[in-house]
Amino acid sequence: MNILEAIGNTSMVRLRNVVPPGCAAIYAKLEWENPTGSVKDRMALAVISRAEADGRLKPGDGVVEYTGGSTGASLALVCGTKGHAVRIVSSDAFAREKLDQMAALGAQLTLVPSEGGLTTKKLILDMIEAAREISREPRTYWTDQLNNHDSIAGYYALAEEIWEQTNGAVDAFVHCVGTAATSRGVATVLKRHKPSVKFVAVEPAESAVLSGGQPGPHKIEGVGIGYIPPLWDPSLVDDVEAVTTADAKAMTRRLAREEGLFAGTSAGANVVAAIRVAERLGPEASVVTLMADSGLKYMNTDVYRNEQSRNLG
Repeated sequence: MNILEAIGNTSMVRLRNVVPPGCAAIYAKLEWENPTGSVKDRMALAVISRAEADGRLKPGDGVVEYTGGSTGASLALVCGTKGHAVRIVSSDAFAREKLDQMAALGAQLTLVPSEGGLTTKKLILDMIEAAREISREPRTYWTDQLNNHDSIAGYYALAEEIWEQTNGAVDAFVHCVGTAATSRGVATVLKRHKPSVKFVAVEPAESAVLSGGQPGPHKIEGVGIGYIPPLWDPSLVDDVEAVTTADAKAMTRRLAREEGLFAGTSAGANVVAAIRVAERLGPEASVVTLMADSGLKYMNTDVYRNEQSRNLG
């Protein structure tokens, strides 16, 4: 067995303490159990393996991608084991731990400056252009995650795991939208098994473009790119919930303290939205969401770094 075979087959737990009485059961898939601590390991393996299989990515070729961090770490892991050099375009808007992890796994980083450490539409577009420029170099394959349909298939297995772990008793899947590949892959398979399953997309309230609002800066890393992602499929979407950065961070902290679930900020947003859905569905239903990545990637952000630790240095 090699490290790539350790991707997937993650645990699922029921939330017990943050869910109000009278709600549907809420279950969380612990995607930090993947080797880099992120759900993105699934898509990285899919996009690299498929590109190798059809010749778009040849032995010894390099790979380039733009990312807030988790995709970059996942690509670095997969490419490192397969002999491909990786160049990652990221930004100071994202947690230092993510940048350090990418570099530790062998990625060469190019950082695009942000506006005050915030995720904005301009930042995403600037990162994309920087990656596009690098992709023009010889023997360089651009995975281009926002447009790469191979990434959707990387999440089919995640949906099958959810189906099996719930014994088919899943009524709604709730998840934050970044590239939209995770939600599209999972929703496609779950609805194939059970057409009545609801997919509820989650987005930052400060940049609620999926709900018809205007783009704006926010601090829920890895989601809310400021425009409709190319992989977004509205035919799969039953509802959209907008969650503020403040509410997402507060719930992320509660998950750590009250559930023992040490996750990133998008997990907090997922659970805030999942509770709203669970309240509507009632106690006989079941809702599934994701802990997309580990809280270890955010230790020096204001999600977890409290006043006491700041005073210590």
